[in-house]
Amino acid sequence: MIVQKTSVFPAGRDVVFKKLQQLKTLQYIAKPYATFEPIGNAVQSWTVGSTSSYRFRLFGLIPFGTHTIHIVRFDPARVSSREGNEHVPVWNHDIMMKQLDSSHTRYTDRVEIKAGWKTVFVWLWANAFYSHRQKKWIRLLTKK
Repeated sequence: MIVQKTSVFPAGRDVVFKKLQQLKTLQYIAKPYATFEPIGNAVQSWTVGSTSSYRFRLFGLIPFGTHTIHIVRFDPARVSSREGNEHVPVWNHDIMMKQLDSSHTRYTDRVEIKAGWKTVFVWLWANAFYSHRQKKWIRLLTKK
């Protein structure tokens, strides 16, 4: 199943891309739906070919396995990762960014989810999660 959400962010693509490179951005935009605690040497900035693992908790409380993120593309127009954990073996995440003008970027999250019989439940949660993430992104980008 596919989840896809698009928003217009109040910042240029370079600003969005710079923040997207930081683990602390993921941790901020994911709360309270999910928390990502690095396992081992924490990746502070993602690059093509990097793989990192996290203790993943739903709503910051419910352990949901070890989530692994492998970056296959990472540039200002598109970021692609192949992710998954014990409960959701396929979580293929693509982020597309299109600069609309110097202070606006169209940002799209597209996620392919495969989790066997749990897929529909994960898809429902992911729809809410990505709507939340994009609202948090906008809040982050408008902070003074």
